[in-house]
Amino acid sequence: MIELLNKAFESRVRLGVMAVLVVNEWVDHVRLKELLGVTDGNLASHLAALEEMKFVQVRKRFVGKRPNTSYKVSTSGAKAFRAHLDAIERLIPKH
Repeated sequence: MIELLNKAFESRVRLGVMAVLVVNEWVDHVRLKELLGVTDGNLASHLAALEEMKFVQVRKRFVGKRPNTSYKVSTSGAKAFRAHLDAIERLIPKH
């Protein structure tokens, strides 16, 4: 049964990132960091891994004169995350 769980989401940070992104359009790095209570470096490394797997999309732009990096879940990322959640639900017995 556990073979259906996606190893990409074993980390609590990646699980948190995906949970935030599936319910929001775009979320910037600062907001994700605040919501998850992690360091810049820790968040950046997990986001880079999710980006490499094509589970998140990255948008870099300037807001005024300040750089701003935002993230959005990709279609394949949302599908993989939903399948992961479905696998978790199958592991939990129903009464």
